Amino acid sequence: MADLRIFSYLPNPRVWKATIAARFCGLDIEVRGALPKELKDWLWDYDARPLAEDERQSLSPLARTGRVGLTGAQLFKTDAFLAAQPFGNVPAAFGPGGEVGIFESNSIMRAVARLGAATHQLYGRDAYEASRIDGFLDVSLVFARDAQIYLLALSVGAVDATIHARAKEAFAIYMSGIEQALSPRRNTLVGNGITLADVCFAAELALFMNEYARADQLTSLGLDKILHAGVGSEYPLALAHFDRLLAHEHFRPDLAPYVDKLLSKIAA
Repeated sequence: MADLRIFSYLPNPRVWKATIAARFCGLDIEVRGALPKELKDWLWDYDARPLAEDERQSLSPLARTGRVGLTGAQLFKTDAFLAAQPFGNVPAAFGPGGEVGIFESNSIMRAVARLGAATHQLYGRDAYEASRIDGFLDVSLVFARDAQIYLLALSVGAVDATIHARAKEAFAIYMSGIEQALSPRRNTLVGNGITLADVCFAAELALFMNEYARADQLTSLGLDKILHAGVGSEYPLALAHFDRLLAHEHFRPDLAPYVDKLLSKIAA
């Protein structure tokens, strides 16, 4: 049995925070899911699976109205799923057996690090390093919130100048902090090795690169790309760190193909 099971839309860099951490820690993580538009045809449960056509009627009492990302969609969520996942969102992680639910990608990643602490100290060597890591993870949540609103608006053609400005400011604050943390010629954000702070940074930046796929939309609205051609000169240490992490054996399987696909949008 897997150490942790995760149900989510896929591909999803926020899920990969956990799978990257699991490679460092030698844990077995099971990931179930499908494309976002296909999740309305799944049973949301510890034993998540695609619904058979005849089940939609028999399971109609489980139907709930989707919100963020799946607004208005009819989603089939079991009572057990909602007991374990009180906010009803994905990614949704479960301990063995499904009774214990873990929600929010940073907390799922922390669970992996705690489970594998004897193998690799991704969560720091002591309480001080762990608390510094928490600081980076907390700041990432502020960036992630505005980034999600921005990327969702881009995906449905609803972005406007206000949403764009908020995302641009959040990106600048987040990246400036990462740049400063690396400025004393450091190769990682906390301590002397890769930690959850680095894993989270790589995943969130990879997700934000979805802006590349919507560049034409921004141009048509007269809005600048946040990930413009000169962004590397603004945050050279942060982006060099991102490249190092992409090349790492534990990051590469998940993030490299995803990033390469998005970078190809620029060439196209």
